Amino acid sequence: MNNAPAPGHQTETGLGRPNARSSDKSRPGLLVDRAFWGMICTQFLGAFNDNLYKQLMLLLAVPAVLIAASEAGEGQAMTSDIQGWATFVFSAPFVIFSGFAGYLSDRFSKTPIIVLCKVAEVVIMALGLAAFYFYDAFGLAGTWVVLFLMGTQSTFFGPGKYGILPELFTVRDLPRANGLILMSTFLAIIFGIAFAGWLKTFLAGDTGTTQDLWPGLVICLLIAVVGTGTALMVRRVPAAEPNARFSPDCLALGTAIFETLKRDRLLTNALLVSSVFWLVSGLAVPTVNRLGKQFAVDDFRISILTASIGFGIILGAMFASWLCRQGWGDRSVSIGLWGMFAALVALGIWLTGGQHLLGYNGSIVALISMGVFAAIFAIPIQVFLQSRPPAELKGRMIATMNQANFVGIMISGPLYQLFEFISNRMQWPICSVFLMMSLLVLPLAVFYRLQSTDSEQSASRLA
Repeated sequence: MNNAPAPGHQTETGLGRPNARSSDKSRPGLLVDRAFWGMICTQFLGAFNDNLYKQLMLLLAVPAVLIAASEAGEGQAMTSDIQGWATFVFSAPFVIFSGFAGYLSDRFSKTPIIVLCKVAEVVIMALGLAAFYFYDAFGLAGTWVVLFLMGTQSTFFGPGKYGILPELFTVRDLPRANGLILMSTFLAIIFGIAFAGWLKTFLAGDTGTTQDLWPGLVICLLIAVVGTGTALMVRRVPAAEPNARFSPDCLALGTAIFETLKRDRLLTNALLVSSVFWLVSGLAVPTVNRLGKQFAVDDFRISILTASIGFGIILGAMFASWLCRQGWGDRSVSIGLWGMFAALVALGIWLTGGQHLLGYNGSIVALISMGVFAAIFAIPIQVFLQSRPPAELKGRMIATMNQANFVGIMISGPLYQLFEFISNRMQWPICSVFLMMSLLVLPLAVFYRLQSTDSEQSASRLA
């Protein structure tokens, strides 16, 4: 749930309309295309690194302690964490820089942008290694600067990564390429999160220090180097709009998009619902990490809990695609919302003494279910937002959707801190945050209905 679509500006994602150049019959078949394997390996390694480092930061943010005065005036220690601020730091660059990143991906060839982004990843991972090795000198600030830089690198990598697919592959191969890259991305998320937990347990355990984790950053650095090598396998494509001029529309909501959203309430509502969904997604990961602490399991088992959501999304994506092909796209949105609400409620219930209702194994089942329903909800909404706008605005609408989604993720950071504070104040176990999250989903489940046209339903059947 933590893998929102990458931002772009005036670019088509792989699910959008293909560029005319992709229909060239001389192009090699997908599975023998060197550029395809370069893209899928580059994307996999990049997503793995992102989620490995980010999960390490979240796990390190959990044990912070908040000292609050009790009613008797004595200091009372309450478990707290700053994971929400880590989420905010990572997602802020997507909101700040995504428009400019999308402009660059249109103005120049996407191939060198992808390679330069991977070179930047090598530099950032080297800085991350230094931040961990010299943690005594730089402290948490050093690792968080690297986290912000990773978010910035991902922001500039995203538009090229998604926008280049229609320019590389034929119309025949485009759906298969998208499906395989999407699947590999979620596998990278699962493996990256799980590996982060194993690394922290193996290198530091319960008694080690943050500085003990520096060998893990050596692995991240090597992965970035290999990813740079695979990026060189991607063939160069021409610039999509070599004469594009920079304007304020490149940085924020453009005039044409604003007027379209003003006229089309269905489109606006879908955009807002999508943003709230990603807000809830941003709340899920730090809450699951803290739930693992409630179960008193090690960091590897905590990361297995978090990775369960991604596994559910993979399963749900296949089921959602089938529902859309059967013409159930609109109803899938409501099914997904009610399913997420039920999973959140189940995860949030505790028994006398703070014991969790489901326990560790039951929570894995509930988290997989939540991922399944999240995909059932999200895919029809994404297809609707791609097919609804006029053809000349599709790319910019996708960019707007991505920015709105990351606004939701960014807001989830401070909102998690608020929910966590409330749970501490009320002396509730951390699983109570899932109940607070369910209250965000409930109004959407009750009141929101997707109403797509026949042509948009046809596009949904092709998802």
